[in-house]
Amino acid sequence: MAINNWYKDKVFYQIWPRSFKDGNGDGMGDLYGVYEKLDYIKSLGCDGIWFSPLYPSPGIDCGYDISDYMNIAEEFGGMDAFKKVLDGAHERGMKVIMDLVVNHTSDQHEWFQKSRRRIEPYTDYYIWRPAKPNGKLPNNWDSLFEGKAWAWDEVRGEYYMHLFAIQQADLNMDNPLVREEVKKILRFWLDMGVDGFREDVITFISKPEGLPDDKLMPASKGIFMFNHGPHLHEYLEEFHRDVFSKYDCMTLAESPLVTPKKALEYIDENNNPVLDMFIQFETQEADSFMTDYYHMPFNLRKLKRSYTKWQEKLDGKGWNMLYIENHDHPRMVSRYGSERFQKESGKMLAVSYLFQKGTPFIYQGQEIGMTNWYPSDPEMYEDVQTRWQYFNVATKKSPEKRLKRLWDGSRDSARTPVQWSAEENAGFTTGTPWFYINENYKDINVADQEKDENSVLNFYRRAIKLRKELSSVKNGNYKEHGKMSSSFYTYSREDDREKLLIVCSFTEKTKKWSVPAGFDLASAELLLSNYDKLDGTTLKPYETRVYRWTK
Repeated sequence: MAINNWYKDKVFYQIWPRSFKDGNGDGMGDLYGVYEKLDYIKSLGCDGIWFSPLYPSPGIDCGYDISDYMNIAEEFGGMDAFKKVLDGAHERGMKVIMDLVVNHTSDQHEWFQKSRRRIEPYTDYYIWRPAKPNGKLPNNWDSLFEGKAWAWDEVRGEYYMHLFAIQQADLNMDNPLVREEVKKILRFWLDMGVDGFREDVITFISKPEGLPDDKLMPASKGIFMFNHGPHLHEYLEEFHRDVFSKYDCMTLAESPLVTPKKALEYIDENNNPVLDMFIQFETQEADSFMTDYYHMPFNLRKLKRSYTKWQEKLDGKGWNMLYIENHDHPRMVSRYGSERFQKESGKMLAVSYLFQKGTPFIYQGQEIGMTNWYPSDPEMYEDVQTRWQYFNVATKKSPEKRLKRLWDGSRDSARTPVQWSAEENAGFTTGTPWFYINENYKDINVADQEKDENSVLNFYRRAIKLRKELSSVKNGNYKEHGKMSSSFYTYSREDDREKLLIVCSFTEKTKKWSVPAGFDLASAELLLSNYDKLDGTTLKPYETRVYRWTK
């Protein structure tokens, strides 16, 4: 746990390595490219980096199927390149956190290969079960990526559990030897100087005893049974006690279907917390139901309810992790904003969350307003979950409608290479890129936006700088105004030194905005806006403003 709570003052930048920047010309993003861009990341005002997995992996799930936890993949530059980046980040006053993926490993991991052959002590490192009578699966749980949660292994002659891809075998965290392995991994990286971990689906690591059938859920069977399982808090407390408490590090837990009440069971600062922050999915569900693939019309009221609930419920108890994009969701300009008003909505979306209470994370390309990718052929998608959705879900619908589901929901929309320039391959590589480049790179790229004072990129820089200067952003009270509005998100932040009013228009229409009671705009200082000329209380499409009153 972060001894001095330093994470509360940071702004993190998430790097999804294979699509960030290729430094050696082989078409794959790597740590050489990251090292080249450390000053760029710092120039944004970001003073922390979260790396998605850099470990050796067969790549079935783009690195989240790990075959060696204590090494760096050669395709990314190996351990020497990582140490150079780690030192370079620290020299610039930047923290570095890594992904901890211990719900499952690759089926190519040494542990699994020995476990399937019943070689001790690895025999029970994974969740193995024999077939039920008549050859039935051990239970009726579903995988979140493809098919049922069980795969048959011919070598062992049993089924193993996989809550994600078939090649991602779930570890048996009930085995104390497995937990000791996790602690070895943590110490290895923390001793090297890594500053913490983002813990991938960490709330899945404790399964219910006996692995009973799910008789309640008509779809996604099992998720409410293996999420927040019976020994989860016990195991997290063990990791905290034996490892994290001995280092000045931070922990960020990812958890689908987590609520503020549930999160506080782990992060309540007044009650022996075992984690520092949670990545929640609720703010990603304003245009979908439970998963991005079940797309619905964007609902601003739903988004605002989620923002406000997390701000209010955690206030004075726990600390929010703030984000609008990451590697697991499509691009936000295309979802909650507008590609027609890409520049305006990109800026507005930045303000909508950067001035809330918590630690913001910015995902690569978000800072230039990158948009979704619209391939013409489903075979162009790389992501295992996306491909399963197209070829196995809603198959009675037309190919066009099924492809549209992918356009709306695929994680690959956020995984196209970062658009660095209008040059060939968007300046990402001098070789052949590992994945498709979004066709709009000549219009949306870093190089052009560096030269434009009014670009989305330079707006992010101003917004982050402002966030760090304002005392009320870190410590002030939060209050939402105009809750029933379906066009505007308005909230205030206030401490004993200042009061802020933040207004964000989520509509393509020019509309009249009602100033909340008690706020006199005539006496306010306008700190930030995304239009040069303001028209009183009439807001242009996707307009945003930040006002301040000093005390």
